[in-house]
Amino acid sequence: MSFSRRTLLKASAVTAVMGGIGAPHVARAQSAEFTYKYANNLPDTHPLNVRAKEMAAAIKSETGGKFDLQIFPNNQLGSDTDMLSQIRSGGVEFFTLSGLILATLVPAASINGIGFAFPDYDTVWKAMDGDLGGYVRSEIKKAGLEVMDKIWDNGFRQTTSSSKPIAGPDDLKGFKIRVPVSPLWTSMFKAFDAAPASINFSEVYSALQTKIVEGQENPLAIISTAKLYEVQKYCSLTNHMWDGFWFLANRRAWEKLPEDIRKVVAKNINAAAINERADTAKLNANLQQELAAKGLTFNQPTVAPFRDKLRTAGFYAEWKGKYGDQAWDLLEKAVGKLS
Repeated sequence: MSFSRRTLLKASAVTAVMGGIGAPHVARAQSAEFTYKYANNLPDTHPLNVRAKEMAAAIKSETGGKFDLQIFPNNQLGSDTDMLSQIRSGGVEFFTLSGLILATLVPAASINGIGFAFPDYDTVWKAMDGDLGGYVRSEIKKAGLEVMDKIWDNGFRQTTSSSKPIAGPDDLKGFKIRVPVSPLWTSMFKAFDAAPASINFSEVYSALQTKIVEGQENPLAIISTAKLYEVQKYCSLTNHMWDGFWFLANRRAWEKLPEDIRKVVAKNINAAAINERADTAKLNANLQQELAAKGLTFNQPTVAPFRDKLRTAGFYAEWKGKYGDQAWDLLEKAVGKLS
């Protein structure tokens, strides 16, 4: 009752001040001046959405109710491809997307997914909060989108198998592995002489169950939520790719916001990204114990032989050619020599 009474008093005050043209302002007084939609592809319980809810509440509070961010998790507004079209057209104002998928529009955005480039999180954040991330953001802006400074964490990807642990590159020879529909994945596993099969994620469980493929690769959080441990025996902590989500904004919608509101929105989104990174790292650490209790056998392979194999197979040279010298030099500045 107190909420509706407060709203009513506010509306009456506006009507009194505005006189005859008060009617349209009554409606505006009952809602935010800016109501923007934020879409993502993750479950409501994922750290990204937990932190996004806190962030939305903080933005609303700090802007005195002028800015209301409405969150649509779990592909509620469509697939990643649909959302990428909508963020460009203005159908949604904000969207988080993996750089590996954003690469269909901004080729440089998939550079963080180069195989066995990042040894650990410290190196990831040094690169993505530093010059490499700055370069990718400038490429995103050239494509007509706005992007926040901090990239959110999706985690390192691990390799699971029903037949054997992956201890070194030779174990991937002839290995039938499901990969996302993406040239970067296919190219990498072909360099290992594996047999990559591009299969949509919705079909992964049944493909593993029926042995169409022996294995797959994903962050631990996805291995857990999709119950892949029911159809896989081994999990090799290959950390072969790191993936994150860029927080994108429709340029027209972003520029429509007054400067003071823009500052509050950006500040809170970037702060939430930092918190989500810590949450995701913690979640993955705990998940290893949980998944081991559910029957997955873990092993930690040495990275150097995998890098060496990719180097001799020409994988790094091929992708250096695709990204160009400037992007590749920034990557190697953060991770050391690859090609």
